[in-house]
Amino acid sequence: MARPRNQTERRDQLLAAAGRVLLDRGSSAARLSDIANEAGVTPAAVLYYYRDVDELFSEVFNQGVKEYCDRREARIQAEIDPEAQLRACIHSGIPWAGESETASRILVELIPVYLRNKAAARQQMAFVERQTNLYKGILERGAQENAFTLSAPAGFLARSFVALEDGLVMDVLLGDLTPEDEYAFLISYATNMVKAKTGNNLQLS
Repeated sequence: MARPRNQTERRDQLLAAAGRVLLDRGSSAARLSDIANEAGVTPAAVLYYYRDVDELFSEVFNQGVKEYCDRREARIQAEIDPEAQLRACIHSGIPWAGESETASRILVELIPVYLRNKAAARQQMAFVERQTNLYKGILERGAQENAFTLSAPAGFLARSFVALEDGLVMDVLLGDLTPEDEYAFLISYATNMVKAKTGNNLQLS
């Protein structure tokens, strides 16, 4: 394998390798040597950049969260009215086949890491807060513009949307539900908890 030109390139190489190992083995079974082999380097080379596997996984998590949230925010910002933004927020939080599913699988595989690592746990809480704030902003804007009638405070509803996403994503990844099932479930919940004043725009087409 060609020698990376700089440290950024090497780190990117190690993060990509760690992500592939996570998908293949899971965080509890992944070893430093597995990641090194996947990256085509020695374990010592990995430890030059990261103190241990947990620190490397923490960086994988940070990168995954940034890419996941950046895509989600861009999808929401592409819409104009609050109803369309709410549908986009729901749709963009579902592990559709492809890049979205892969990102969700990596984040789920890291659950054991942030259950036992305080720094990783704080990252997870910040991730939840960032997603909650996406929903909260849309709901507050919709209420202010008289597009929505909220059945509960925006913050409460926003957190409940994220909690439902987190629960249902496991069912989708395990194959008990399809992404379409999760989308229908969340749209149904939104329709009952957030009344659109212009009609049934939150319903599935």
